[in-house]
Amino acid sequence: MLDTKTIYETAMKQIGDIEPIPLAYSYSDTQFEILCKYIKEFESKLDSEHEVGLLLTNFGQSVTMHVTEIGYEKSVLMIFKGYVDGNMSTLIQHINQLNFLLTSVPKENDRPKKPIGFLIPTAE
Repeated sequence: MLDTKTIYETAMKQIGDIEPIPLAYSYSDTQFEILCKYIKEFESKLDSEHEVGLLLTNFGQSVTMHVTEIGYEKSVLMIFKGYVDGNMSTLIQHINQLNFLLTSVPKENDRPKKPIGFLIPTAE
């Protein structure tokens, strides 16, 4: 009969031969990095009179959000902050529900163009 130590050592040898687990693309921090890349690329192509907006269609209607900040909460929530029809708004969305169109929105006349803030949570 095998003892616990022998079973453990045998298992560890087998585990050592297993390929490393690939990056989990289903986590919000990874999705955040991917979104940042696409949004920054989109933002770089806008003129000085336009900023990034999101066209959201999750509410039975289309809503355009003038985005000011994007962040995430581990491990599956994305946070979008900005303005909808001039009202401050926050969209908290599970990463499995991400579905929006990047669009340009006119910047407010009384302030300079402002890039989106990308917020990374701090460890507590």
